[in-house]
Amino acid sequence: MKKSQETLVAEFIGATKQFAETAKTMEDIYNAIVTRNPDAPCYLYFDDNGKARKRTYEDFRNETFKIASKLSTCFSSLPPNAIVALKLKNSPRWPMVFWAIIMNNRVPLLMDARLPKENADNLIRQSGAQAVVCMEETEFVCPSFQLNDILNSDPDYTFQPDWADSMIFCSSGTTGAAKMMVYHGHNLVAQIAASLNIPGRSVDLMYPGDIRILAMLPYHHVFGFMVVYLWYNFYGKCVVYPKSMATSDLLYACQKGECTHIYSVPMFWDGVAQAVNRLVAGMKPGKRDLAAKLIAYNTHKISKKEAGSGASKLVRGVFQKKTLGKHVRFCISGGGFLSPKTASIINGLGFPLYNGFGMTEIGIASVEQDSRVEQRLKCSIGKPFYGYAYKIKKTNPDAESGELWVKSPVIHDEEIINGVRQATALDEEDFFPTGDIASVDKNGNYYMKGRIKDTIILSNGENIYPDEIEYYFKDVKYLNNCVCLGAIHPGDKEEKITLVCEVDNSVSEEKIGQIYSDIRSINTKLPSEKRVQAILIDKRPLPVSGSMKVKRFALRQAIQEGSPDFFNAEAPKKETVSFEGYPEELVKDTIHRIKKVFSATLSLPDYKIAADAIWTTDLGGDSMNYIEVCQRLNEEFGVDIPQELWGKLATANDFAKEILELLKEREPVEGKKAKKAKK
Repeated sequence: MKKSQETLVAEFIGATKQFAETAKTMEDIYNAIVTRNPDAPCYLYFDDNGKARKRTYEDFRNETFKIASKLSTCFSSLPPNAIVALKLKNSPRWPMVFWAIIMNNRVPLLMDARLPKENADNLIRQSGAQAVVCMEETEFVCPSFQLNDILNSDPDYTFQPDWADSMIFCSSGTTGAAKMMVYHGHNLVAQIAASLNIPGRSVDLMYPGDIRILAMLPYHHVFGFMVVYLWYNFYGKCVVYPKSMATSDLLYACQKGECTHIYSVPMFWDGVAQAVNRLVAGMKPGKRDLAAKLIAYNTHKISKKEAGSGASKLVRGVFQKKTLGKHVRFCISGGGFLSPKTASIINGLGFPLYNGFGMTEIGIASVEQDSRVEQRLKCSIGKPFYGYAYKIKKTNPDAESGELWVKSPVIHDEEIINGVRQATALDEEDFFPTGDIASVDKNGNYYMKGRIKDTIILSNGENIYPDEIEYYFKDVKYLNNCVCLGAIHPGDKEEKITLVCEVDNSVSEEKIGQIYSDIRSINTKLPSEKRVQAILIDKRPLPVSGSMKVKRFALRQAIQEGSPDFFNAEAPKKETVSFEGYPEELVKDTIHRIKKVFSATLSLPDYKIAADAIWTTDLGGDSMNYIEVCQRLNEEFGVDIPQELWGKLATANDFAKEILELLKEREPVEGKKAKKAKK
């Protein structure tokens, strides 16, 4: 009798129970990965011509051994169990180097490849790392080994592995006090074993047969390492590596690599949803209606009859082909708040998007696995994985939510905080505080509200969760991104619900006005306690962490310190120069023309140029383009700004006052000339 899919999944994952009874070391994990199915495709990448290339687990094993033998020479002066920073971008080589470091009895410290030298040096010092493996030719505070040099050296086939049994994640603090988590082999085995209760919940998350998962999440990130790499390599699946993280390369990898599983953070899924909205908005009315029916049908809001052609596989395939491809079977959003609106659009296209939860400190703890779209759209993080337990601690017994605490053998054993190594702090029942606000329903499904540190406390004592507010504004036209937070503005005594927006440099002042108008329109429809009280435009891209989250703390601090990097179109303009005696319209027109010249010289949009912004410190100008702007202003207004004032006129206001004075002095002379010519 043919076995059901549920039975096949149960048998496939159930074999992990035997593995969980091993010595539970890093060596055990590696051997299980490379021996499970040596002829199966381990990874897929794209060559310079865009052609997909595959390599097997046996290929991976052989290459890893050679790299380990080459590293043995590099590490000859390092003591056993020394920490080695791994500072590389995702690629097929990343896992090889990771295991090669461990084979040399050295402990890998997973580091963001994009970190500047000063931030990397900070982590190196505080972790005590004694070497770095990287791509760049940079001198760090410890010896560094460039990957290309390692690969070009000769292998030592007499090399004998001597295994380390730990690894380190960085959670925060690339500047100042850093926090790092030390995981051992038994923690990672427990993370693999967390999959044991997938059977009975899902037949799509993990199963026998072809799975191709996109390596989008960086491996230094706990979500990327624990799930995308560790889980799927342990179960013998194929990892698809895009050529780069550019949107075009990601979509190409999804489509040409025939990805079945795509896991990422909310920022990515919000971006996909916004791209779909823009695509639909540019369609003719008939096609827009078809897209709306497709999404409504796939989210069970209308019947097949009501959807008409919108319910057809052909129409769904057309939209999928323009985005993530036709082979996607399971998607996860993790690492932050998943908005119901985004979940509706992604699921509406026929991509099953589920919400999950994990932390650098605890691993990946749960994901919604109910295949019913109605449940997916609730954005629950589901029930705990095998070996995990949740509890909610409430400060108020009558409250619906409280802080989520987690218990699991996956939780890191040790941590390094500000250079001090210590045991992980747990409560009397061995639960770890997550710092997240959560609630649970009658069926045991958990829901995330937000981070405790991000919670906005109103003057009436009510708690507001910014994640629940900002998603209302994600689709405002001309916005690249936005984030909601609580901040005390200069001169205020209480926090304001603040929306910080990022816009493209091509956006004009008129479009800025449209952005404010649209935000205000949406704002009036929100409950009074959730309405945005201040709107700021960040003149820079919003700061994003290595885990692809906007850094609310950094923005909050900058706002409270009165940083000039924020622009408020509704704020009254500061007048640092007196224009008494000049018509208001003439002054405004003069300043407007000067800002246009500033804009052209500095390649900045005019909304980023305040009338009192200083040429150097605020606008980033230098002495060379200052000379250029003086010459351009002379041509624009037909004046000759005295060279002795060059360098002293620092703002648009300063230039406006001087230009108006020069034009005023010229009027009587030109008037006499005109009278003489008339005679």
